[in-house]
Amino acid sequence: MGKKVKKEAESPPKDVFDPLLIESKTPATAVLMLSSPENEVLAKACDALYKFASKDDENKLTLLGLGALEHLYKLLSHEDPIVRRNAVMVFGVMASNHDVKKLLRELDVTNSLIPQLAPEEDVVIHEFATLCLAHMAVEYTTKVKIFEQGGLEPLIRLLGSPDPDVKKNSVECIYLLVQDFQNRAAVRELNVIPPLLGLLESEYPVIQLLALQTLEVITKDKETRIILGENKGLDFLLNILENNELSDLHVETLAVLGNCLEDVHTLQLIQVTGGLTKLLSFLEVSAVPDIQKNAAKAITKAAYYAEIRKILHWEEVEKFLLSLLETNNDGVKVAASQAISAMCENIDSKSIFGLQGIPQLVQLLSSDNEEVKEAAVTALTNLTTASPKSTSIVAEAEGIEPLMNTLNAQRDGAVANAIAVLTNLSLQEPSRVSIQSHGIMSALAGPLRSTNSQVQSKAAFAVAAFGCDADARTELRNAGGLGPLVGLLHSKNEEVRRNACWAIMVCASDELTAVELCSQGALDILEEINLSTKRKNKFSEAALEKLLDNNLSHKYSRMGYLSSSNIITNGFYDCGQIKHGKKFLSLEELSKQELTDRRAIIFINAQ
Repeated sequence: MGKKVKKEAESPPKDVFDPLLIESKTPATAVLMLSSPENEVLAKACDALYKFASKDDENKLTLLGLGALEHLYKLLSHEDPIVRRNAVMVFGVMASNHDVKKLLRELDVTNSLIPQLAPEEDVVIHEFATLCLAHMAVEYTTKVKIFEQGGLEPLIRLLGSPDPDVKKNSVECIYLLVQDFQNRAAVRELNVIPPLLGLLESEYPVIQLLALQTLEVITKDKETRIILGENKGLDFLLNILENNELSDLHVETLAVLGNCLEDVHTLQLIQVTGGLTKLLSFLEVSAVPDIQKNAAKAITKAAYYAEIRKILHWEEVEKFLLSLLETNNDGVKVAASQAISAMCENIDSKSIFGLQGIPQLVQLLSSDNEEVKEAAVTALTNLTTASPKSTSIVAEAEGIEPLMNTLNAQRDGAVANAIAVLTNLSLQEPSRVSIQSHGIMSALAGPLRSTNSQVQSKAAFAVAAFGCDADARTELRNAGGLGPLVGLLHSKNEEVRRNACWAIMVCASDELTAVELCSQGALDILEEINLSTKRKNKFSEAALEKLLDNNLSHKYSRMGYLSSSNIITNGFYDCGQIKHGKKFLSLEELSKQELTDRRAIIFINAQ
């Protein structure tokens, strides 16, 4: 037998380093390891930093302080896919921190992340790159950079990713980007609608919700609404409404449909397919306040267009809006009242609301909620303007007293519209008498002092409407309302000035009021207005003439003559002609002066 030869183990080459397992217990060491030339060390260091940063915000700030981001930024373009993937993962979790985002913007990290969205990249890279972009897209400057660096196209493509996290991050990023109108137009050109509609069928509610929120923003543009209709998007939306299991998506779905109501073409499309009937049927049975409120708001916006008002009337939208006035939610009542105001532009709708809605709106005037009060009285203004039938119904519904109370409301809009309704009611004699018995002129003294031009204008107009009655003029005079009325002649608002002139013309119908208006300086202001081609109006000239005709002593002193229609009565006096700008003194003021050698004052006293 031959001898057994023992083989000796071969020794490794002397320049080969044995593998060394490094165990680090501090993030600082892991950050140092990011400078290693070895791929495995880099990958493990990134992984450790990812786990550390994922724990809380404090850890993210620690890494920021250690300068980890600058090292990681260089690894985004590393040739090793695992190193690159792990580096992107760290950025994805770190970007949720405000201070981190600030540095990422300085590093222009989006420019390195967008290439990571390429189709051939790992799905994990897609997930964390889109996560980082979604965190950063909150800032306007980053929105601009993502757009300029071509980020929209790959983000839209990733809406079709098989990975739900990638889908969620991508759609969230797109949602944030389309808040900017430039991006809205860009995503439309990149055909974003089909993949967004595809996300509505996702099994993940958060993805469906983000898709709807994105659709709600982009369908504010008419061109996008047309594309939505062409892609049968309206059917998708109506199907969600018909599915009770998706009730948590109904509010957002309605917001998208609400935008679609603003477009005649899209609305006709919904109507022809029976979708509008379905939509209103759904709304009528819904008891969710947010759904009811958003639906009413959508109708308000849509009712801006005459053609759309006509379609909504055909679909009996009035019935739905009237039902909303009965709800227990103030926000819903406000939205419904505003929609009624908007729909009043349609004569047939106005007639229906006038017959069926006025008693409910009158009740809302007694609400403790100031916004409800304002919305209700605004609807009543629209209903009673040029509608004798509606004004009668307001009076029959005992609306005068709550309208008078609304003159003390906190909101200027409520006060202005309450005055407008009362003025509309004054055209009917029984209502006029009733309103005057409630002390309308005393109540108007406050609004005449308002700083709001709408309130001032309506109050002056109301004085003109009610001032035809002598008792009403006396009431205004006694309430101290003539001073603030004269003050409105100084207004820079043309409508306020015109209505104040009109009111003064009416109030100057009796001598006592005319004399008081003159003592408040009305004559001088009116003369000044009439000298200006821009400020004078037909009422300013008529008011000046009326004031002088009912204050003949003043007229004779100022003009030096009386017209043939002016009849002197007891109390007339001639104190001589006064120079322009000099004060005209009353008989009482003259009687207190000491006797002089100037010409005597002639006083007529036939009694």
